Amino acid sequence: MRRLRLSTSRNLIMIGSFGRQRVIALAGTLAALCPAGAACAQTAPPFSQLLARTRDVPRVMALEADVARTRGLAAQARARPNPFFNVYAENFAGDRSANASNQQQTTFQIDQAIELGGKRAARIAAGDAGVAAAQARSLDGRLAYATELARAYAAVEIADRRIGLAEDEVEEATSDLKVARALVGAGKEARLRQVQAETELNTLQAEFETSRAIKTAALARLSALAGISTPYVGIAESLLDRLDARPATGPIDPMQATTVRVAAAEREAAARAVAVQQRLAIPNVTAQLGVRQLRVASGPAVVAGVTVPLPFFDRNRGNIAAASAELQAVEARAAAARLEAEGDTRAALALVAAADNRAIAARRTMATAEEGYRLARIAYEAGKSPLIELLVARHNLGVARGVILDAATARFDACADLARLQGLSITGETVQ
Repeated sequence: MRRLRLSTSRNLIMIGSFGRQRVIALAGTLAALCPAGAACAQTAPPFSQLLARTRDVPRVMALEADVARTRGLAAQARARPNPFFNVYAENFAGDRSANASNQQQTTFQIDQAIELGGKRAARIAAGDAGVAAAQARSLDGRLAYATELARAYAAVEIADRRIGLAEDEVEEATSDLKVARALVGAGKEARLRQVQAETELNTLQAEFETSRAIKTAALARLSALAGISTPYVGIAESLLDRLDARPATGPIDPMQATTVRVAAAEREAAARAVAVQQRLAIPNVTAQLGVRQLRVASGPAVVAGVTVPLPFFDRNRGNIAAASAELQAVEARAAAARLEAEGDTRAALALVAAADNRAIAARRTMATAEEGYRLARIAYEAGKSPLIELLVARHNLGVARGVILDAATARFDACADLARLQGLSITGETVQ
């Protein structure tokens, strides 16, 4: 029976806890069949469905609002200056003599500013570049959100698997304690051995409760990211197993990463802003046209004029210098983004390969640890080895199980980084 349980434990670790997979699959089926508002609807749906339902979460809405803001600014950039309507009245008060009254005049005039030097075209180009930069930031933000949501989803599964490992540890420690009590009762072991076994069991039970608390926290975080006020009680699929089933990714172009595209769009927007400030240094001309009514004249007179500012003091040099410095900073950030994207790609590929190799080595360690624990238990039950050897063997077995899960976690994190560099979700869907 003991050998059968050890074999079952090995299978649970090496193939991703098959029994728990069936529970997860059943939960996913129930989540799909149950109507909205039912109690079982609190199970998180499969990740692809969950991601599709998060279009109205606050983080995504904030990104959409930023794009809408830049579109409004771009629309305003196309507006032309408004004309001014002026009314002037002269000699209508003061001297009451007839000669003074005959000098009364009223002027109706329209002033229209004329933008010179391509100001409006530069302003429109800057507005369009701002929209493009906001859209690039929105895509990068959505991709970052999708990656964070995937990590939160996987954190629930990882916590659940750690609970399973802790349950196995507690079960084995309980069985060891029974053997220790039997040997103490038979006078073959000192009372100290039973106390040691009880201490080990209490420690493992505390770790089990900690694992349950971590899962509760992971579910709460997943619910918060998904915009759900009531925390989920579970997840509908295994992302770790689904990731293992996906084929290897093809070549990755770091220059297509959203961070690089955001930096390029912001560089273009900064360059357009410099052009706007340079155009503003060119004075505008104000054309004036109106009619003047004289009291002694038989009809109105047409008046016209031109106002030209003299750029003696303000040539917009400060704003041009500030915009140019901002452009230099954006160019530096763009260069850094390209280097970081290349480095992140190489690092993610290396981490995926390392995690795969680590998992292979961990499986071999798992096999030897299980065999060591089996032999240590047989020897202890026969009274041929001390309790400390059994405890060490079980500890090594627990470490081997944890290493396999840690390798799967590390591979998931590396694959999540690779998916983000490709502009994809962890399940392969394009994020838009």
